[in-house]
Amino acid sequence: MIDYELDGKVAVVTGGASGIGLACAHTLARSGADVSVWDLDEAAALRAADEVATHGHRTHTAAVDVSDSAAVDAAMADVVSSLGRVDIVVANAGIGGEAAPAGEYSDEAWHAVISVNLDGVFYTQRAAIRAMKATGGGSIVNMASILGQVGFTTASAYVSAKHGVVGLTQTAAWEHAADGIRVNAVGPGFIRTPLVEKHLDQDALDFLASQHALQRIGEPEEVAELVAWLASDAASFATGTYYAIDGGYLAK
Repeated sequence: MIDYELDGKVAVVTGGASGIGLACAHTLARSGADVSVWDLDEAAALRAADEVATHGHRTHTAAVDVSDSAAVDAAMADVVSSLGRVDIVVANAGIGGEAAPAGEYSDEAWHAVISVNLDGVFYTQRAAIRAMKATGGGSIVNMASILGQVGFTTASAYVSAKHGVVGLTQTAAWEHAADGIRVNAVGPGFIRTPLVEKHLDQDALDFLASQHALQRIGEPEEVAELVAWLASDAASFATGTYYAIDGGYLAK
């Protein structure tokens, strides 16, 4: 396994108690970072932090609804108070939302998805920038999706949010490069997470696998490796870019 040489760094991972977020927390800690695990589910965040602590570095938890800007700001301030600084932020928290054609999509479902998947990334990114400016910079990784590049039927809110995340990333990268802050977006294909497995049966998973050149869906750890590289000094010239990790889905 690759060591991304993150000793002395402090990382925040939202939605860090399961799936891609938990894999990111493990990979960052494995490479030396102290990690704050944020999740809506406090008990799950504590369990995840206990797992991550086995890598031998400090952990911290926060029960955060990322759609609440005040809660995000308070949690980021607590990370600084508890761990001393913030160097890496992975804005990963997200939800799937209602499955319906655009002409039938409900107001409630639309606002629920946008509030977490776009507003939540904006609030997290903003709090990260403020914290990083105080210590000379850092790396922000916003979790987009392949659906930040293409459409997908019955998922208008999710697709809109993820396209928005890419634009938000590109804009912030230009605005805060002089502050020493790099901002990038990662676009996973379909990944074997609890969220995906909860909503899709095996036939659906098999179909989705067939839509990737590699003929399988991805694993959270594969996404986490890309995130950790972007968080590291090895990616010092990488900013404002969308990085697909999609088994060839977008190449079709």
